[in-house]
Amino acid sequence: MRRACFVNRHKRFTVEAQSVSGDELLAHTNNTGSMMGLLRSGREILLSPALNPKRKLKWTLEAVRLHDTWVGVNTATPNRMIRAAWESGVISEMAGFEHFKPEAKVGDSRLDAHLSGPEGDLWVECKNVTLVEDQVAAFPDAVTERGQKHLRELMALAAQGVRVALFFLVQRTDGRCFGPADYIDPVYADLFYEALESGVEVWPHVAVVDEEGIRLGKRLEVVRP
Repeated sequence: MRRACFVNRHKRFTVEAQSVSGDELLAHTNNTGSMMGLLRSGREILLSPALNPKRKLKWTLEAVRLHDTWVGVNTATPNRMIRAAWESGVISEMAGFEHFKPEAKVGDSRLDAHLSGPEGDLWVECKNVTLVEDQVAAFPDAVTERGQKHLRELMALAAQGVRVALFFLVQRTDGRCFGPADYIDPVYADLFYEALESGVEVWPHVAVVDEEGIRLGKRLEVVRP
C-alpha cells in the first residue's frame, strides 16, 4: 500500500492524488457511488499498485482516512470477502454449502455468488457500505437503479422458495446498526423492507480496515421501520 493525499476526483473513475514527496499520482476507483463525506481535499488515502503493469492508471484507490480510522472504498472487496468468509466458515448461514460460484447467472442478469450443496442453493448479492449517518451505517450513498433491480431479482427468487441473501460489507467502524438510506434513495429503501418481509436474508458485517488488509468484524443489527 502507498499513502497519499486526495486532491480531486475526475469524471467517475479517476482520482488525482499527491504523494508524500509531492509527486502527482492518478489512481483508478471502481466505486461509482458518491463516497459522501469521504473525498475531501487533503484527506489521506491508501493506494494499491495495479496488478496489470500495462494498465493506464498504475494505482487503485483502496481506502480513505476518516478521523482515526480507514474507510475501505474498493467495491470489489465485498465479493472477495464473501468468498473468504465461506472458505473459513465465519458466516454460519453459509455452512454446509460445498460449492461457490462467483458472478453466477440467474435469469437475465448475474448475482455475486451462488452456493450449492446438500443444503440446496443460496444466492448472495454483495454491497459495499461507506456511509454512516447518526451512527447508522446506510446504503446506498447515491440513487441506484441497479441496486433496485437486484432487490427485485432476489425477491423473485425468494418467491420461488430459493434462499437468497444480501451481504453488506460496512467498511467503517462507527456504524452501530444498519439500514437503507431512505433520504438518498427512497425507492431502494421501500424495496429493501419489502425484501425483508419476503424472506430475503440481510447480513450487514463491519469490515476492520488497516494498512495490512481487511478482516471481517461483527454483524450489525438491521433497523426496522
